[in-house]
Amino acid sequence: MSKTLLKPKNVTVLTGIKWETYQRLAIDLAENPSKKLSYDQGNLEIMTPLPEHEINKGFLGRLVQTTTEVLELEILSLGSTTLSREDLQKGIEPDECYYISNEALIRDKIDFDFTIDPPPDLAIEIDITSSSLNRFTIYESLKVREIWRFNGQDVFIYCLKDGGYQEESYSQVLPILSKSVILTFLKKRGKIGENALIREFRQWLNNNK
Repeated sequence: MSKTLLKPKNVTVLTGIKWETYQRLAIDLAENPSKKLSYDQGNLEIMTPLPEHEINKGFLGRLVQTTTEVLELEILSLGSTTLSREDLQKGIEPDECYYISNEALIRDKIDFDFTIDPPPDLAIEIDITSSSLNRFTIYESLKVREIWRFNGQDVFIYCLKDGGYQEESYSQVLPILSKSVILTFLKKRGKIGENALIREFRQWLNNNK
């Protein structure tokens, strides 16, 4: 029998959930952006994103997209697409995820098999009401190269090295970006219009590339 563990009010955790149940839920909720699932060997977490969560993930996503545009890098966004592997009994829906280094390998793909296809290069997690740190073992198993995590106050960059994530000052996927630069622009969000801020960020990129 499954049971619910104590979590923030917008997060529900169930234990003893079969892979097949998780897969059915993932399909049923695929068109419902108000629910995010992660699965780790029988433990299922269901999270309902709040407005602050969505605003910050969208802005961080714009920073990634603008950076690749200015640096003339190709990019493929998978958004919150479910990344899962039955052989590992693990699955997760990032807040945002992107192919950059591996974009050419999956450019024309629609269906993904992560036992064969490379994982996204970069994932974004927003931790306004709950921590994603307990889900990092899922990302490690899937071999996602880098994670950006924002907790509402600070930004953390985690790079996959020797099978585990290590906190770094600079992105490895987009080396022009440091933790301090990302945080500087995040802290300006809300003080000026978002498009104006992106124009300022674009100018910074052009001055530093």
